[in-house]
Amino acid sequence: MAEKELRQIVERAVAQALDRQLPKLQAELVERVLSELPSGTTAGDGSAPASAQGNLVQAVANVHAGTTQKEILRALLDGGSAYAARVALFVVKAGAANGWQSRGLGDDESIKDFSLDMNSGPAIHAYQNRVPTPANSAEMDRRFIDRFGGPSNEQILMLPLVLKDKVAALLYADGGDSGQMDTPSLELLVLATSSWLEVTSLRKQVQKDVGDSVPMDRVMERPAALVQTVSSFSDPFASHAPKHTAAKAPEPEPAAEVVEVSAHAASASAAASAPAAAADPFAGMSAEDADTHRKAQRFARLLVDEIKLYNQAKVAEGRRNKDLYDRLKDDIEKSRATFTKRYGSTAAASGDYFQKEVVRSLAEDDLSVMGATFKK
Repeated sequence: MAEKELRQIVERAVAQALDRQLPKLQAELVERVLSELPSGTTAGDGSAPASAQGNLVQAVANVHAGTTQKEILRALLDGGSAYAARVALFVVKAGAANGWQSRGLGDDESIKDFSLDMNSGPAIHAYQNRVPTPANSAEMDRRFIDRFGGPSNEQILMLPLVLKDKVAALLYADGGDSGQMDTPSLELLVLATSSWLEVTSLRKQVQKDVGDSVPMDRVMERPAALVQTVSSFSDPFASHAPKHTAAKAPEPEPAAEVVEVSAHAASASAAASAPAAAADPFAGMSAEDADTHRKAQRFARLLVDEIKLYNQAKVAEGRRNKDLYDRLKDDIEKSRATFTKRYGSTAAASGDYFQKEVVRSLAEDDLSVMGATFKK
């Protein structure tokens, strides 16, 4: 069978698998959000009517209806405006938090030319600790308060939007003139948005990588895993660099309109700016051998990413207790066998890519966390 024809078959199989699995993922995310609801927000205890829960579920559903990062983030702001009089989203890049859009601050685009002070206050606390941070407006960036005003009760909230263990954006919220703000609902809405951004990003990455990274037996046997097994994480905010004009703010990336760029264009740009030796470590090999080494690297990352995604709790516990290999031995060795079967007799065997990826990704380059039973 020709490679082109095989690729088309795999792409169709993956597309069908994703179409079947996305509704299930959406339902699971909704259930996860609802399971996080504090007891004080349930109907029947006198603190919140059932309609409030219904509105929150609808807000989450609107987030999940988004298919692009713009649609998802706009749904977050629209939904958040039901639980706070004023909300604003700041995209974090290179230590700078640049305004993207807002609700309740006047024009939705008015925040675009504002760069938030990340040197102190609730912004830096939420960013560094990755936790929702309530604060007094006096602690907020003074330039922000001078320009947009503050809430009547002086209470504000800064929420981190975390993707792949990194804060990709900060959501500012306050109660405006009324001073009313529903903090738990805002936290849950941000959690749902983070989850859905990861799902949509993983879906795009799978569709990009599936041609030569996913073996046919995995497509047929474990379609659900395709949503999560990716060779690398595509950052949904990678192309976000809103316009801004700021004084005494961290040095931002070059200003540009918020646009979506293809992964191909982004990788081409990175390759053009990198030194030739760093861009192609296989430059001295034949074209065929170099291609085999690259595919082996991608496949190793795919396998280890799958281990991480299916065993997040074990990974965290193993790193903490320095017995990671004992906790994940079956998964690691099963994936090692899969890698060896595919690349063990090829030119890439000498690269030992699976072992290197286990240490790099699972152990974060710290061999000690793998434990004494791990063979180095």
